[in-house]
Amino acid sequence: MDALKNKIEEAFANRDLLKDKSYEQAIHDTIEEVDKGRLRVAEPNGDEWQVNQWVKQAILMYFGVQKMKTLSLPPFEFHDKMKLKTNYEAQGVRVVPHAIARYGSYLAPTVVMMPSYVNIGAYVDKGSMVDTWATVGSCAQIGKGVHLSGGVGIGGVLEPLQANPVIIEDGAFIGSRSIVVEGVRVGKEAVLGANVVLTQSTKIIDVSGSEEVITKGYVPPRSVVIPGSYTKTFPAGDYNVSCALIIGQRKESTDKKTSLNEALRDFGVSV
Repeated sequence: MDALKNKIEEAFANRDLLKDKSYEQAIHDTIEEVDKGRLRVAEPNGDEWQVNQWVKQAILMYFGVQKMKTLSLPPFEFHDKMKLKTNYEAQGVRVVPHAIARYGSYLAPTVVMMPSYVNIGAYVDKGSMVDTWATVGSCAQIGKGVHLSGGVGIGGVLEPLQANPVIIEDGAFIGSRSIVVEGVRVGKEAVLGANVVLTQSTKIIDVSGSEEVITKGYVPPRSVVIPGSYTKTFPAGDYNVSCALIIGQRKESTDKKTSLNEALRDFGVSV
């Protein structure tokens, strides 16, 4: 991996090196490693995550070295640079028509893809469900046993290079039509109710105690989160601005694979 890393970083700094076939081959070799899950854009390091920026560099250059071609499955036709993943049976992945995953994304055994989309650089770990019309953006990291409900949008990131990918940790449940973007990290076994929107500027307000606690960019493990709003003063007047409310912690009595409604029922909330 060190040899690949060195070539990728050299080529990213000096694109003229791509005229040398060994550098272009290094890009293809890196994407193959990402596709097979042996290399990741980001990986857990204790309680934190380490981002491998050079892998993102390789993905960006891959777009440059790939040629446009027509893909046809009559009556459907596509025109793109990227290959699609294949050989799902051997990988132990269930893929329902019309689910699409790009080559260079990784789907672990026992992943289920309903009609949905997984982009290059993404990593989806064992036992996770990508439900109908959910999208896993480029480089997003999805843990084990995660449920991405219908219409969920997990944002992608390639540029700027210093930007972190979205991370959904093991056992999390992301409710229907929720959106998580801009490198937000959702902790293990957290539950997001339907229509929760999380960006780096979204206030995440813990209202489960006697005083509110405000954070941004991170949902603590086992948190139960619903959409909310707060009043903000602008020159034109006072308006409600969206936020996310942590209303409590997932109870031990709530099974990790429970439905969203059951998890929220513990707190008397209907979403």
